[in-house]
Amino acid sequence: MSKVIETDLKTFIKFWLVPIGIGLLLMFLYSAKTGLIIIGLSIFLALALRPLVRKVNGFFDKLFGAQKKHQTASAVLAYLLVVAVIGGVIAVIGPVVVNETAKFVQNFPKTFEESFGGWDGVNNIGKTFGVEDLHTEIINAVTSLSNNLLGVIGNNLVSGVSGIADVIMKVVLVLVLTLLFLLEGPKIANDFWGKISSGEDNKKPVKVAKKIVSSMANVVSTYVSRQVIVAILDGVASGLIVFCLSLFLGISPTLAIPMGMTTMSFYLIPMFGQFIGGTLVTVILLFSSPIAAAIFAVIYILYAQVENNVIAPKIQGDALNLPVVMILVAIVIGMYMFGLLGAIIAVPIAGCIRVLVDEYPNIKNAQK
Repeated sequence: MSKVIETDLKTFIKFWLVPIGIGLLLMFLYSAKTGLIIIGLSIFLALALRPLVRKVNGFFDKLFGAQKKHQTASAVLAYLLVVAVIGGVIAVIGPVVVNETAKFVQNFPKTFEESFGGWDGVNNIGKTFGVEDLHTEIINAVTSLSNNLLGVIGNNLVSGVSGIADVIMKVVLVLVLTLLFLLEGPKIANDFWGKISSGEDNKKPVKVAKKIVSSMANVVSTYVSRQVIVAILDGVASGLIVFCLSLFLGISPTLAIPMGMTTMSFYLIPMFGQFIGGTLVTVILLFSSPIAAAIFAVIYILYAQVENNVIAPKIQGDALNLPVVMILVAIVIGMYMFGLLGAIIAVPIAGCIRVLVDEYPNIKNAQK
């Protein structure tokens, strides 16, 4: 005995069209994930630049009086300042790393002879571990490694070139979009809030939504600006350490500024950046003086303890109001999802989620 099941249009849409629509939306988001990441990063950078834009705008207002056109000039000037600083850091650090590496390679035979007594000394060390001809073993291992590296480089040369071009294109897109969001973002936001707030029923929900978005933007800009301040202090401290070491241990004093810039740049990576920057500077100093590298590592570790427990909490304050375990969880998730970029933006995103949790009661009241 057959039965006829009747359904209305609302039920059909609910059980069939809605899941299909959600599935198509997820497919679209997945296929457009690279573009969405570029747009999201550009918005993040534009929000991060807001405190600097306000500083520059206030400076212009004091000089020329409050005028609306100052806002555009302030955004452009702040943007150019940041781009110039990033370009300057790369231009300073890059040649120093190349020169120190070349110097290490050039002086390696002499250092090798003085440290290990040449290959005879290496063979004597090998005999203490039961290896009769350690010299031959090392040569064979290095030869095998170099052949493998040459094979990998040869196989991936074409894809590497196209990959570099792709990265350059993405960087250019991020730079252009960041400037556009700085210039057009406030106007777009004001127009959006104005259009959706029409009508008495919408005023309260829109007010709550606007407050939440504003709080999230403040979390991002406050976190980044304070992180930059601590990073600058970290760079100054490491630069001073290297300069002081150059007075006594014979390393070049010209390394002070590049090494300070190195630790400053890596400090912007949450949790692990300080360790990476300090390790990199230690390795570079090792090329010139192992003693200087060891002393720098010890002093920098001691300074890092003071910075992490006294200086950084004092400057950053309660900008995010997140437990340490939540910050670490956010970094791990962001790093495994989006790599280094994810690790950098994970902490402010976690702060934005905290804002949503704090505002949840207001969201429920606005819905009523």
